[in-house]
Amino acid sequence: MILEAVMLQVKEGMEEEYEEAFSKASSIISSMKGYLHHELQRCMDVKGKYLLLVKWETLEDHTVGFRQSKQYLEWKALLHHFYDPFPTVEHFEKVALS
Repeated sequence: MILEAVMLQVKEGMEEEYEEAFSKASSIISSMKGYLHHELQRCMDVKGKYLLLVKWETLEDHTVGFRQSKQYLEWKALLHHFYDPFPTVEHFEKVALS
C-alpha cells in the first residue's frame, strides 16, 4: 500500500467552494483502479490549508493509472484552479517496525 500525501493551500475566500468541488471530485478518484481510501483534512491553524491523504494499492495506480487517465482531466478541471501555490505530491510507504 502507498500513501499519497498532499498539502494544499486554497486561495483565500474560496474554501467553501473548494470543499463542494472536492466532494464532487471524490467520486472520480474513488472509481479508479487501485484506489483504497482518501480523506481531506482542514487545517485548524491556517485558513485555507488542507491535507489530502489517499491510499493506493501501488504507486503506479496513482502515477500512471490515475494521472494518465481521462478521469484525471475531470479532477484537474474541478480542483486545480483553487490552489496557490500549486501543491507538491509525495508518496510514502509504511515502515516495518519489529
